[in-house]
Amino acid sequence: MSNFRSVHRWLIGALRAPAMLYDWNLGWLLGRRFLRLSHRGRRSGRVYRTMLEVIGEERERHELFVMVGLGRSAQWYRNVVAGGAVEVAIGRERFSAAYRELESVEAAAVLANYEQRNRVVAPLVRVVLSRLVGWRYDGSAPARQRLVRERPILALRPAP
Repeated sequence: MSNFRSVHRWLIGALRAPAMLYDWNLGWLLGRRFLRLSHRGRRSGRVYRTMLEVIGEERERHELFVMVGLGRSAQWYRNVVAGGAVEVAIGRERFSAAYRELESVEAAAVLANYEQRNRVVAPLVRVVLSRLVGWRYDGSAPARQRLVRERPILALRPAP
């Protein structure tokens, strides 16, 4: 039983490590692959922090794209939609956040671009996405359209 506890503690620590890098002002070590989203709870008012993978970026509009992997029931997504986006931290940059939800055509294009850039690990990404959505995601255009309808993609940008 003690082996299980030590493995469990190690795993929890490993999963918390990226967030801790931002706490220590070392988020730049993660580059622009991950961001930390701070959001205010809809009911509690408490500030929560969630690490998200950046699946795309539009530098001219200063937008970062993230997928809501657990769907519209994800707590962080519900908090953001309720007006609780507080801050985005990426690399050495931090800004007060605004968001928009991408329309399905734009979202599918962002996802296709992500898959193209990461084609070596695309088979693994498809397996993970398949498990998240509960159906076989094969990377085809119809499957991609279905996926982005079920798992929205948000653009995060500095608030005006």
